[in-house]
Amino acid sequence: MSEFETLAVRAGIQRSQFNEHSEGLFLTSSFVFQNAAQAAARFSGDEVGPVYSRYTNPTVDMLQERLAALEDAECCIATASGMSAILACVLCFCRSGDHILASRGLFGATVQLFNNWLPRFGIESTFVSPTDVGEWERAMRPNTKLLFLETPSNPLTEIIDVSALSRLARRGGALLAVDNCFCTPALQRPIALGADIVIHSATKYLDGQGRVLGGAVLGKRALVEEPLTTFLRNAGPTLSPFNAWVILKGLETLKLRMTAHSANALVIAQWLEGHPRIERVLYPGLASHPQHELAARQQLSGGGIVSFVVKGGREAAWRVVDGTQMISITANLGDAKSTITHPASTTHGRLKPEAREKAGIVEGLLRVAVGLEAVEDIRADLERGLCA
Repeated sequence: MSEFETLAVRAGIQRSQFNEHSEGLFLTSSFVFQNAAQAAARFSGDEVGPVYSRYTNPTVDMLQERLAALEDAECCIATASGMSAILACVLCFCRSGDHILASRGLFGATVQLFNNWLPRFGIESTFVSPTDVGEWERAMRPNTKLLFLETPSNPLTEIIDVSALSRLARRGGALLAVDNCFCTPALQRPIALGADIVIHSATKYLDGQGRVLGGAVLGKRALVEEPLTTFLRNAGPTLSPFNAWVILKGLETLKLRMTAHSANALVIAQWLEGHPRIERVLYPGLASHPQHELAARQQLSGGGIVSFVVKGGREAAWRVVDGTQMISITANLGDAKSTITHPASTTHGRLKPEAREKAGIVEGLLRVAVGLEAVEDIRADLERGLCA
């Protein structure tokens, strides 16, 4: 198997003695050993096999193997959520006295983690322009151990040159971690571009229907497997077998969904660009996007997220949100249902106003995760909001 669509359906399958066709759901906390010697061998790692579902479970293993195949990674470790994946990555690859260099265009909770929690453990973070490689280079320090970014960024869809930052990280002896939440491996493979680590919030497009929480960290086996497995074993941010099974089912349709999300999003972005009440549209598939050419090199399409600035600031933006009737008002994304959110008062609302302004999160900004409804209905609902 080598084609993406086949791997998304077939990779990682482990059948039990019942030879089930659908992947087995192993809802168990522990596993029974044949004898004391086997128990000792499993616990010591001398024998491969499940021990305890906090860090070894067959259903979770299947998800890890399938997602690794899709990302063309040697190893995947699944976690309870996207944020726990980021925390696991940072705590496994950084220690007190280390420095993280991060994109200014990060999800609000990630910024809060880096600013408010990591300093308690002696880990300092510096935020730089997502798109200015020179600023990343100038901010590098001898103790910089991790470069962390999202591309496209949340919510401005800024595209970051992964290959350029990969070269910079290697020169500085640091690791490059890329959050691939917006594109998924169906549209972008950061490891092929030079990333050392790929992060996922499987809650979003990997599940695809807004049902469960999940996260993942991927990379070379020698880099990822031992420290992340030990972290799960000792700290416990474990993905449940049920959630793993749901995400496995989501992966089967990932390519189909991402193609449809992208097609709908492009139509909506092109329409919004000509709307008199819109100041600016941000979508990587538009020729007007500042990094459109880079996006065309790194991604197969523009993805499903369209952000735009409404004339009139927060008051006008909230009227648009409240004027919609079909689109869901929620901060989640990657769902089959279209969603709309006002980042400055929700996902990035806990950031200081100066930090939001520096990151480009203006009061008139709205983010729409374009779903799988008929594009005519999505457009009509946004028009209702814009006319409110």
